[in-house]
Amino acid sequence: QVQLVESGGGLVQAGESLRLSCATSGRIFSIYTMGWFRQAPGKGREFVAGIRWSGTSTYYADSVKGRFTISRDNAKNTVYLQMNSLKSEDTAVYYCAADRTISMVVPGPKSADYWGQGTQVTVSS
Repeated sequence: QVQLVESGGGLVQAGESLRLSCATSGRIFSIYTMGWFRQAPGKGREFVAGIRWSGTSTYYADSVKGRFTISRDNAKNTVYLQMNSLKSEDTAVYYCAADRTISMVVPGPKSADYWGQGTQVTVSS
């Protein structure tokens, strides 16, 4: 099992920034990619960004490309999502995810074996 705990959500104004963190523990050696998804009220969960647990590959949804940056600190077993130039449409619950496949760093359907509990991000306009 892999445990994921998100932090860093909150309420900000449009144009401001937030950084989300995801602390991982457990059978981390089984993980190939980490990523972030989000779910806005009344909508389905959508992929935001992914990163290889080792290596440099990253992948972003078109809606956040150029504004969000995913990174990791292997020494701290933590993945981050730096969100800049936030828009009201970025308002959602953000979920950290871990997967044993490459799906989060390549085009196509995304999968996740493990999920965090979610953290709320609210952007007011």
